[in-house]
Amino acid sequence: MSVHRDSQLDMFAKASPVTAKAHRPSRRQPPQAAVRSDEDMARVLEESGNYRILRKLSPRPIAATRRPGFSRLGVILDTETTGLSHRSDEIIEIGAVAFTFDEDGVVGDVVGVYGGLQQPSRPIPAEITRLTGITDAMVEGQAIDIRALRELIEPADLIIAHNAGFDRPFCETFSNIFAGKAWACSVSEIDWSARGFEGTKLGYLVGQAGYFHEGHRAVDDCHALLEILDRAQGDGERAFAELYRASQRSRIRIFAEHSPFEMKDHLKARGYRWSDGSDGRLKSWWIEIGEEDLPEELSYLRSEIYRWAEADPPILRLTAFDRFRL
Repeated sequence: MSVHRDSQLDMFAKASPVTAKAHRPSRRQPPQAAVRSDEDMARVLEESGNYRILRKLSPRPIAATRRPGFSRLGVILDTETTGLSHRSDEIIEIGAVAFTFDEDGVVGDVVGVYGGLQQPSRPIPAEITRLTGITDAMVEGQAIDIRALRELIEPADLIIAHNAGFDRPFCETFSNIFAGKAWACSVSEIDWSARGFEGTKLGYLVGQAGYFHEGHRAVDDCHALLEILDRAQGDGERAFAELYRASQRSRIRIFAEHSPFEMKDHLKARGYRWSDGSDGRLKSWWIEIGEEDLPEELSYLRSEIYRWAEADPPILRLTAFDRFRL
């Protein structure tokens, strides 16, 4: 047995030096990969075709001075509220970003920012807290600074909201500083589908444009909307230029008053909406169109709805000072 054990030891002891060297770990270190920036890595992933990268939107800084040539002042405004009715619900947060622009709708610089919370008269509904992240503890003892807000709103040539039909009534109920201002709606007055977007919600626009942001807080949403409005498209025109042009055009609201009841489905299919009269409008079906479309719409109502050539439904001409009001 001892002879056998010794022969085994001898076998390992007599191993070839070459063989032993082959099993030694190499002292060579692999070359280090070149350090890449975050943007370089994002670009590599995008170019692979297998990934879409979302970049974080950063708020623009407030400019120390206003550049010459940008004589107009716009304010992007957003509200968070306790509910959907401006008659019974309350604003709990207002955000506003003021920026300059020129006569062609070219955006200049951010020149002012305001964000403030407001304690409502009743506890915030749980659903609103879930949507906005605003709690009763956050708004306790808080009040919106009207003086600071007035400094942005009073000199503004145009107030922009992403769904002005919601924000304007709440704002005008909240304070008279919003009375008599021109408003534009970045939902209804921009053809987002023609710009390659498949929806109009702000979060969707931001995501499809390749960004993300801290949503559902008023000031953050204002900053995000400014970036989307000032984003270059394939033809070079920014969405804000389209919005500014739209705000300068008159619109026509036609009320199909006393239209036959049996024609309601036809009106609804054409885009008419029902007003029960509680909001100050006539109790009737109504639609809002461009002024250039008025002759065609009157012809439709007279031939298809009233079936009377002399029918003369009420019409209301609206400018940016009238639209989206109470």
